[in-house]
Amino acid sequence: MPVPKRKVSRCRRDSRQANKGITPKGFYLCPECTAPLSPHQACMTCGYYKGRKIFNTSMDRALVRTSAKAAIQETKAAKEAAAEVETK
Repeated sequence: MPVPKRKVSRCRRDSRQANKGITPKGFYLCPECTAPLSPHQACMTCGYYKGRKIFNTSMDRALVRTSAKAAIQETKAAKEAAAEVETK
């Protein structure tokens, strides 16, 4: 295994590492909801990638649940109303 022949001075070591600075990450805005995104990533807030819906978000699932609950309540109310009419 190779071994360094001489000690690397602090100046030489630090000069070499000075060019490894942190660069800011690039980002862009989602065209659907204008949320900031990393490049080549699907939007986690709306579920779109390149203008297509890729996955359902938690908000989408919540809307489906509330509409399903409302439909169930309407059918229960209709059945109760029908039962009241039959008993009279």
